Amino acid sequence: MIPLETTPTRETYEPIGSTEYVLFYMLAIVTILVFAVGVYRRVQSYTDGPDDEFDRTDGLARRIASATKIVFSNEKLFDRDIYAGLMHAFILWGFLTLLIATTILAVDQYGFQAIGGFTVYEGDFYIAYQFAVDALGLLFVVGIGMVLYRRYIVQNQRLFGPHSSLEDHLFVWTLFVLGVGGFLVEGIRILVNDYPSFEVVSFVGWATALGFDALFSAVGVSSNGATAETVHWALWWKHSLVAFFFIAWIPYAKPFHMLSSYANVITRDDKAGARLPGVPSDLDATNAESIDDFTWRDRLDQDACTKCGRCSSVCPANASGRPLNPRDVILDLKSYRESLEAGGEEKPIIADGGTSVINAETMESCMACMACMDACPVEIEHLKSFTRMNRQLVDEGEVDKNVQDVFQSVMMDGNTFGDKARARGDWTEELDFEVADAREEEVEYLWYVGDFPSYDERNKKVARSLAKILDAADVTFGILFEDEKYDGNDIRRIGEEFLYLELAGHHVETWEDCEFEKLICTDPHSYNTFKNEYPEVDFEEWADDEMMPFEYDGEWNADGEIDVLHWTQAIEELVSGGKLGLSGTELDYTVTYHDPCHLGRYNDEYEAPRELIRATGADLYEMPRSREDSFCCGGGGGGLWMDFEEEPKPSEERLREALEDTDAGSAVEKFVVACPMCMTMYEDGRKTGDFEDDIEIVDVAELLIEALEENGVMATASATGEAEVAGD
Repeated sequence: MIPLETTPTRETYEPIGSTEYVLFYMLAIVTILVFAVGVYRRVQSYTDGPDDEFDRTDGLARRIASATKIVFSNEKLFDRDIYAGLMHAFILWGFLTLLIATTILAVDQYGFQAIGGFTVYEGDFYIAYQFAVDALGLLFVVGIGMVLYRRYIVQNQRLFGPHSSLEDHLFVWTLFVLGVGGFLVEGIRILVNDYPSFEVVSFVGWATALGFDALFSAVGVSSNGATAETVHWALWWKHSLVAFFFIAWIPYAKPFHMLSSYANVITRDDKAGARLPGVPSDLDATNAESIDDFTWRDRLDQDACTKCGRCSSVCPANASGRPLNPRDVILDLKSYRESLEAGGEEKPIIADGGTSVINAETMESCMACMACMDACPVEIEHLKSFTRMNRQLVDEGEVDKNVQDVFQSVMMDGNTFGDKARARGDWTEELDFEVADAREEEVEYLWYVGDFPSYDERNKKVARSLAKILDAADVTFGILFEDEKYDGNDIRRIGEEFLYLELAGHHVETWEDCEFEKLICTDPHSYNTFKNEYPEVDFEEWADDEMMPFEYDGEWNADGEIDVLHWTQAIEELVSGGKLGLSGTELDYTVTYHDPCHLGRYNDEYEAPRELIRATGADLYEMPRSREDSFCCGGGGGGLWMDFEEEPKPSEERLREALEDTDAGSAVEKFVVACPMCMTMYEDGRKTGDFEDDIEIVDVAELLIEALEENGVMATASATGEAEVAGD
């Protein structure tokens, strides 16, 4: 025992003798070996996989610093769920403190004492050490208590699924036993040492000692006798054995996410989802024929999954009853990989029914909205694996009939509607001015109009509105007419990579022959693929392929010399520069705005559309799910072209949210969009959801036109145009 009045410190191995000391270190060595073997096998499973298509270790110091900030701040865990953020922060900070405390003990004993002949584990350092360990250890136990409450009392459903297993319960309870057990050992130690005065800083341990004292008194046992020392010995060994088990178990089960998640955040792609990996020109290459096609990063994604269910809880396909649960897809792939490593039977990764790992209908359900990736606290790149499987379906011809028709239309006519290419510019005929042909004259803005604004009657109105706005701003702009084709963004996400490459090659060749300063897009989907994916295409690899109808072999816009903008970004620049003369008081509507996935989550553009809405004078109310939390319309990833039996439709649910959950409630008059696909989906949802009498769907451009007409700018612009024609 330590005398009451002495230098603050304690004996590390107080309750055990020399023989037990040897046994302890034998067990420690075995534990470390088992841990090391497990980690080696995990790493080997990654190195056995193909190289990833993107460089995951460039700027490694920057990556580590950024990942450390993300992990230690728990910033992604606080998003949407403050309770979970606090819970995990308490556990993480407490666990790391206990790990650091144990490391300090080892360094002191086997470094400072064994080599240097001195110790830092005494005096003021010991006092500070004990207080910090108790304080953060208490947070650790509180955090585990929060887990137990949410899992077993509240029974949060997103925590459970087909991959829930004994390991989930064992993981939580082992941490609980470690946390509480540490305080029990500390409390009984303080008691058997007769409450050294300096140990009062160990406030949890001190309180525990008082509890033991009261318990012993209640059963008539001396608090400083043999019984107390036996309890001390038993609790010490129990705590040590549980700790050894946990360390050895880490690489083999759920605790491994403590390592894999951090590695996953370090190796993340900041443009994940917004850009997809290309495919090699080698026609023998496969996409998801076997688990061997998944790269080391895909496998790390699988091991990093903590089963938290955040991705599934925000997935619009899952919410609509489609057979897609993003978490379960990732975990299905992991389970299959591990079964093969254990000698299991091989089966197809994805197919239409049967015994495949993933059912084709599951992948067809994905809207490519990236909500799962945005919600994931460990940066799993679901869409990358999903696209790999979609490409395999395309290779095998296992594609929805409606989607096959779209592919055919794009191949034959260059658009998803199957209309003639020469009709692409017909929407301009109702304008009272001519739209320039960017192939024949130099323009400031080369405007990629897109399929829906060119062929869909409702979206043609939006195209004409935008043309009038550009005309009123007195800027030069032009379009490609029949040389414009479909952008390829969504068919790429469905898996049709080769057709996407044809379209990309056609467009960059056409643009190379045009003179313009900025490329603007009506559709956020076009904006995304031109900005993030066309520059990634290795055109040289494909230029000589006889199947590819282009000869371009350069790198298009690799250095970003051409500004690629969504039209709201371009017009917002003009409005803020005073080009349109809006006063911000023209309209008095009560409106809400829907963030398109490809403009918001994909490209972090949230302000430009809102600034334009405010510039009209409309009173903007945000929906509960807005900005990065926005709920998909249901049209992305080919959803626009497929028929699903779902209740409610994503578009119907979103309109309900606008009218019921927004602060303005039923006073919302207009549901404002900035995407042609969103326009189409919400006009449909307005009808099927019986919202036709409740709310109007308008594009930001239509709102702007009404404001310009209200203040006379459009009339002035038209009159100026007529005068110029008369002058000519």
